[in-house]
Amino acid sequence: MRIVASLTDPALVPAAAAAGADLVELRLDLMEGDCAEGVLKCRQQTQLPIIATLRSAEEGGKYFGNAEEWLRAIQPVLPHVDFVDIEQRFSLHADTVRAQDVTVIASFHTQGMPSLFELFGRERELRAYGDIPKIVVTPRHEEDIIEMIAFTHAARKPVCTGVMGEGFRYARLILPLFGSEFIYCHAGVPTAAGQYSIGEAKAAMGLLGAGAKKET
Repeated sequence: MRIVASLTDPALVPAAAAAGADLVELRLDLMEGDCAEGVLKCRQQTQLPIIATLRSAEEGGKYFGNAEEWLRAIQPVLPHVDFVDIEQRFSLHADTVRAQDVTVIASFHTQGMPSLFELFGRERELRAYGDIPKIVVTPRHEEDIIEMIAFTHAARKPVCTGVMGEGFRYARLILPLFGSEFIYCHAGVPTAAGQYSIGEAKAAMGLLGAGAKKET
């Protein structure tokens, strides 16, 4: 389990690193100004691995462009990042990203709760073009959390799982105990509802004894 500091402002990078983040995610769809300039500024401030994410409006972000526009926006930042988050709608450009020696996080965010069968099917689809499948759902009942735990535990690794919203935010802390690769946190300014701060996540993981599973 590794802690990702999800940021909208490169100025928060030093605080995220000091708080103990293992990686930095730059939410390009939420950043102001030139994205490439922002990513370069981030790189100049840290040696932590950087994830570039341009989240579509359909999956909870604020990017409204098509796949070709997405590629044009991403290409300038590729020399300065280590990971790129790619939704299925943009997956035809995964080979172009990977050719730059960048790891692909193949992501899927939904306002619903897929069945276990659907989760495993989605995981296969994401792994077909990405290195790390990331599946984030919106639970409606406690039984949904149990199913997400079962899926996370059984899925081929690496895999990243999570939840959207405030209702079952505690699942963000539980899923890494069962094999989720990342936990996305904030460094003062949340980028999504329900996020814990880096400090809160580290404290919780310490209490839960997750440190021993960090390299899982």
